[in-house]
Order: sequence, then structure tokens, then C-alpha cells
Amino acid sequence: MEPVIIVLVILVVLVFIALIKTIQVIPQASAAIVERFGRYTRTLNAGLNIVVPFIDTIRNRIDLREQVVPFPPQPVITQDNLVVNIDTVIYYQVTDARAATYEVASYIQAIEQLTVTTLRNIIGGMDLERTLTSREEINAALRGVLDEATGKWGIRVNRVELKAIEPPTSIQDSMEKQMRADRDKRAAILTAEGTRQAAILTAEGEKQSQILRAEGEAKAAALRAEGEAQAVRTVFEAIHAGDPDQKLLSYQYLQMLPKIAEGDANKLWIVPSEIGDALKGLSGAMGNFGPFGGNSGNGNGNGNNGNNGNNGNNGNGGGNERREKPSLD
Repeated sequence: MEPVIIVLVILVVLVFIALIKTIQVIPQASAAIVERFGRYTRTLNAGLNIVVPFIDTIRNRIDLREQVVPFPPQPVITQDNLVVNIDTVIYYQVTDARAATYEVASYIQAIEQLTVTTLRNIIGGMDLERTLTSREEINAALRGVLDEATGKWGIRVNRVELKAIEPPTSIQDSMEKQMRADRDKRAAILTAEGTRQAAILTAEGEKQSQILRAEGEAKAAALRAEGEAQAVRTVFEAIHAGDPDQKLLSYQYLQMLPKIAEGDANKLWIVPSEIGDALKGLSGAMGNFGPFGGNSGNGNGNGNNGNNGNNGNNGNGGGNERREKPSLD
């Protein structure tokens, strides 16, 4: 009985292994290559698949999702004989699992080597300055070459990116100095332009303010002159309306003399020639109202001269009557 049990156990184990070999579950976005006696038979897609156990063999399982592969820095010589290190990143996707398995031994290594050789060809025709400023051009050229070469491998290159382009240290120092000098130059130009613009605006503002101030002063002077003219006109009309005589004008003239002499700086006072006429008019006015007028003096004088007596002497004395000079203060 024991040999029979052992045989049954072996059979059960073989059946279990056969079931495992027969049923193959392929995950989503994956594919499997099936070989029968070492020859390609078919490609298993995602889902439940049945294969012949011990006859069909799964050669390779391939991920069909887009893959990202960074490559280490590669030294590349530019057209002006400068060595730069370039880091690249490749975005690719397997579109044909059979071709990716049988057309190339290792498509990752093949893509890396193809990227390096293509970069050297592209960068070799550019100088350093163009290399640093033409990333899009390099990416497009590199992607075109890789996509064409990897198409027969069942691989599609979606994108190629240059992570970094590192020139030699001495070139980096020179570039930094040049960039600093350019920035200082632009800053100085912008500062000078700002100062110039500020000076222009300030000058225009001062000019405008002076124009407005001059216009205001001119209008004020015109209004002041117009007011003074109106005042003179009013005074003149009032004088003519009052019809003043010579006596009143002489009296007003004498009243103005002290005001003319006012001030500590007046060391010399020149009496105008018109003061005689004013005094004469004022004397005549006072004589007409006084008890001993000028006419009585003249009458007495004439009478006394006719009689040649003492009265005549008295008449001369009356004609030569001494009067004090009126105080101008």
C-alpha cells in the first residue's frame, strides 16, 4: 500500500504543477513571450492565459508602460574643442514585445550607447555658447535619431531631455565673470537712464512751476495796477467833484511836507520850489480872515506916506510886520 500512496502523492504534485504551468495570469500593461521547444510561439497579453505545460515556456515578461531611464554624464567635445559633461534622460515605451526580445539583446544598453554617439555627433558641430543655448534643438535632433533607430526594436522614444550641461571649471568661472560684468553694465545703464529721466521730469516740473508762478505774478501785478488806477481815478473824480480852491490845495501841500521828511535815513531835506507858492496862498488865506490883513497894511502905508507924518511911519511898520515861519512839525 505504501508504494501506491507514494505514487498517488507524486501524481497529485505533478497535476498541481501542471495546473500552475497551464494557467498564466499576465498583469495589465504587460506582455509575455511564449516559446515552444525554444521557438517563438505567441505573445501573451494581459489577463488569464492557457499554455501547454512542460512544452510551452515563458521566455520574457515585458512592461509595456512608459519607462524613464537616466544616463550618467557623458563627456562630449564641442566644435571649439571644449569638453562638456551632458546628463540625459530618455522616456521610452515598448510597443512590440517580440521585437524588443528578439531584435536586440539589451535594448536599454543599446539606447544608452546610441544616445552617446548621437550626442557626440550633434555637439561636435556646435560651439560651447550654442550648446548651452540650444537645448531644444539638441533634444529634437536626438529624439529623431533615437526614434528612427529604435523603431525596429519595437521601442518608441517619446522624449529626450538634457538634464545638465557642465562645461569645464575654468570656463564656468569665465562665464560667471562675463555674466556679472553684463549685469553690472545693464544695472549701470538702467541707473543712468533712471537718473536722466528723473532729472528731465524735475526740470519740466520746475519749468512748469516757474511758468505758473510768473503767470500768477503777472496777473497779480495787473490786478494791482488796475486797483491803483481805479483808486487814483476815484480820488481824481472825488477832487474834481469837490471843486477845491488854491487855498485848500496849499494847506494840503503843507500837511504832506512832514511826511516827506519822515525817516531816520533822511539826512538832507530839500524844500521844493513850490513851497513859496503854497506859503503865499496860505498867507493870503490867513490874511483875509485876520484883523490885520495885508490890504489894511497897504492902505495904512499908503495913507501914512501921503501925510508924511508919524502915521506914515506907523503905516510902514504895519506893512513890514514880521511873522514867524510856521512850524512844519
